[in-house]
Amino acid sequence: MQQKGAIKLSNGRTWTEEVYSLGVFLDLDHQTTVYQPASSNPASGTEERPSPAPSMLSPRWVEGRSSVIETFKQLLAEERIWGMTKGLSARIISSTPTSVLIVVGYETLKRLSLRAELIESRHWSDEKLELQWTLEGHQLGVVSVDISHNGAIAASSSLDAHISLWDLESGKQIKSMDAGPVDAWTVAFSPDSKYIATGSHLGKVNIFGVESGKKEYSLDTRGKFILSIAYSPDGKYLASGAIDGIINIFDIATGKLLHTLEGHAMPIRSLTFSPDSQLLVTASDDGYIKIYDVQHANLAGTLSGHGSWVLNVAFSPDDTHFVSSSSDKSVKVWDASSRACINTFFDHQDQVWSVKYNSTGSKIISAGDDRAIHIYDCPM
Repeated sequence: MQQKGAIKLSNGRTWTEEVYSLGVFLDLDHQTTVYQPASSNPASGTEERPSPAPSMLSPRWVEGRSSVIETFKQLLAEERIWGMTKGLSARIISSTPTSVLIVVGYETLKRLSLRAELIESRHWSDEKLELQWTLEGHQLGVVSVDISHNGAIAASSSLDAHISLWDLESGKQIKSMDAGPVDAWTVAFSPDSKYIATGSHLGKVNIFGVESGKKEYSLDTRGKFILSIAYSPDGKYLASGAIDGIINIFDIATGKLLHTLEGHAMPIRSLTFSPDSQLLVTASDDGYIKIYDVQHANLAGTLSGHGSWVLNVAFSPDDTHFVSSSSDKSVKVWDASSRACINTFFDHQDQVWSVKYNSTGSKIISAGDDRAIHIYDCPM
């Protein structure tokens, strides 16, 4: 029996009105998925980056839930939401297995199928990926995953409005926490592995206790939908990136908002601190990578080179390099000192959503919409 308030989609799946409407909110307000096709091959990563105006859908269309649903139905009928098997929106509304997201910690590679309700944990040895666990428990698609710094626990957030904690030794679910609809779009463990920070659609950073399984407190950015979040390795700072291109840096000890950075013009897909916690590197749909001095909130550099949206950035463990991935299908390696691009990989056939270093910094791992995971020797 279909749940009360549920909506049946053309692919046969159903979502409750609550989750569905919030998912549509992200589609309509997210600049990578609201444009009309720029070519016959939309979302390929090769087309010119469109201007937010006038092709972007008006944000006022998403103010009411009923209008959101009707607008979305109209857009589907007009085929104005492109990439039903590509991009972020596809992972919300389609069951087509097209995309993977990865995160690496302590030689465990997490291969996360965002269209599904499960996580596959694969052990990585001798450049081979062997299935270790299939972690099932979410009722809707998983959108974010992180591994505790001690390597013992994984946290995942889902469109079912829950955060799940997983024992990586046994593969069993430890607990499930009700986070509220789209109040845990992205998750990140604190350096001491005692807390999980989540970014919400209301512009708040919610902090959950791993032991208590409850929300301990919130940090208010007074901004919009938070897409990315990161702790500094020294445990002093927490940074969030929002859909409107705004970055906020908080003092964790006091909860005080230290800096608001406005260098980007479009959504912040990813951000990462350097291992010494002195720099913050950010990736945006505007196609640029920016480097900030954390203590003084100064812009230390702006890097270009990708031909489209920059989707992910990650620092090497030794602080000498960082890596980026893009919807232009490429992975780039940058020298942290000279800020020069020292290597570019073009092995993916579609946009590359995730890229990470292994714990020793000897390998780079990437995953994209082509359903492929690539492992590279780290260029020195």
